[in-house]
This record gives sequence, structure tokens and C-alpha cells, in this order.
Amino acid sequence: MVLPATAIRGTAANSAPTVGLIGCGGRGGSLTIALLEATDAKLVAMCDLFDEQIAKAKERIGLQSPKEYRDMNELLATDVDAVIIATPPFLHAEHFEAAVKAGKHIYIEKPAAVSVEDCKRIMRASDSADRNLNITMGFQRRYAATYNKAKEAHGAGAIGDIRMAHAHFLKAGPSPRTSADRIPPSTEIEKIRRWHSWQDLAGDLIVENNVHCIDILNWFLEGHPVSAVGRGSETADRAGDMRDNNNVVYEYENGVLASLAGSTLGSSGYREVHEQFFGTKGMIETSELRWRHFRARGDETVEASKRSNTLDSMESFVQRIAEGKPENTGVRGAESTLTAILGRMAMDARGEVTWEAMMNG
Repeated sequence: MVLPATAIRGTAANSAPTVGLIGCGGRGGSLTIALLEATDAKLVAMCDLFDEQIAKAKERIGLQSPKEYRDMNELLATDVDAVIIATPPFLHAEHFEAAVKAGKHIYIEKPAAVSVEDCKRIMRASDSADRNLNITMGFQRRYAATYNKAKEAHGAGAIGDIRMAHAHFLKAGPSPRTSADRIPPSTEIEKIRRWHSWQDLAGDLIVENNVHCIDILNWFLEGHPVSAVGRGSETADRAGDMRDNNNVVYEYENGVLASLAGSTLGSSGYREVHEQFFGTKGMIETSELRWRHFRARGDETVEASKRSNTLDSMESFVQRIAEGKPENTGVRGAESTLTAILGRMAMDARGEVTWEAMMNG
């Protein structure tokens, strides 16, 4: 594959990469704000199906100059160096493949996709991408200083061998809706507008949300699990068919069990998210707010995070482009997403599902 001119321009020293945003919803706006705060990159283009989404994003970001597109392929045909893909998860595989073929540096939001087959598409496209392209999936915890200090401490033997892991992502959820909101969308446009309410569009709670914690489990346990068992349910009267609580136990190659609890049943404003790793010599806890190393009662170290890990991930993304030091996390990100899908399948089956069975259909 010939290296695209856009990739070459983006690596030039002292050259601020130009970026196009594909998907101007809430997360797309947040990523762009972080991009502009943490880097010298320039947002020059925005793409969304809905005019009001672009207008809202422009107002929120505080920019009026980016060129507007309704067709993603028209944006990809421009000379932007990089794109942020923040479209609904069920569209990720299609949009990612197109961006890879266009030769753009890519920051794509998690999850990779909502199905096994689309995760495989992401993996194939990642493998086909030019090695000079920077491809980052939005598991931003991996770029946070506190998370990396915790990982380095574990790598240096701070807690010995991990014997058990636990993660939970507990938070408030959307307000109850009317019965009409529970009717599945009848058109493609309705479907896209309401993607966050439906499993086949968002992937369910464990895939769309809990996958952040799952990615950290895989990172510290150095691979994906071999099987999962789980239970989950939908107890609140809300739109769609997304579960509002789930509990899954993953078994990894070395026999270590990792439990995951996810919920959107917290009262207004509630949020408690962390991962814990219990070793032969202590425990490490990671979260967006801090990392903690517990050695014994009265003997522990706690270090608070200094800023949002979204800023960290955006800074790393642009720095890699500018310095010509690309990474390609497409396959790794797809494996973390597949781990979440494995948990969803175990809940659906109300029994054990193996990684091998999932991948072989």
C-alpha cells in the first residue's frame, strides 16, 4: 500500500494536524473539546446526518468555521490528516473501514462494534491499514498517568501474581419513559436518533459502557478471557431493551477469575467506577480519579488523577501523529469489545460461553 499524502503531512514536525469530526453528538463534542484543549490540532470539518447536531456541536465547541458535511465519504475525500469517529456503535465497522481506505489517522470511540462479525471487520481493517497511520480506539484510561503508574507498579511486582480481579461501573441512568418510547424504531433515521436505547444499535450496557472496565481487566491480566458466565436484567421502566444491571464472571487462561458488575440504577448523580487486582503481596485499585496500592492495613499509597483521561488520550493521539510514532490499537480494542460481547452472550444463554465458541459462531 502506498502511504497517503495525508499521512505524510500529519507527521511533519511542527505541523498541526487537521482533523474532521464524524458524528457530532455528545461524545463527539466532548472529544473535540478535549482535542482543542490538549493539543494544537485544528478542527476543520464536521459531519453528521442531522443539521441540528452539527449546530449544537459548533455552539458547544465554540467554533463556527469548520466545513460541514452530511456525507462521511465527502469528508474522507478531503485532505484532512485525521478523523474522530464518534458515530453510534452499530455504524463503527462501516465507518472505520472507510477511514482506513481513505488513509486517515483515526481516533474511533469505543466500543469497536456491537456484533462479533463487525468486530472481526474492525480487526481485518486494522490489519490492512498502512503502518504509518495512527489508529487509536477510545479506551482512554490506557493513556492516563495514574493508570500507567499502576500498570508499571504491577509489572515491577508490587502485588505479586494476580489471583483475583474485580471491576464495577455503577452509575445513574436515564429517567423512566412513556410506553411509546419502548416501541422499536420503524425507520433508519429514528433508529439512529435513538441508538442508545437498543441492544442491536448500542450493544447493551456491558458493551457500550462497562467495556471501559473490561479493557483494563484485559490489560492487567494480559489477554482476553477463555469463558464467561453471567446474569443481567432490565428492571427499570425505560425506553428500549438495554439491560440496567449485569454481573459477569470471566475466567482467564491462568485460571484467574475476574468479576464485573454494571448498573444504571443509581440515584441521580451517583457514580462509582473502579477496577481492583488482588495479588499475592497486595492490591492495586485503578479509577478515573486515582490509583491505590494497598500493601497492609495502614500501609498504602494513593495518588489522585490530575486531569481527565480524555485529555491524556487526545494529547497522545496528536503527539503520535506529529512525531511519526504511530500505534494501531484496532485489534486490541476489538478484543476488549469481544470480551464484553462474550459477557452479553453468557447473560443471554444464562450459562457458560467460551471465547472459542463465540469466535466460531
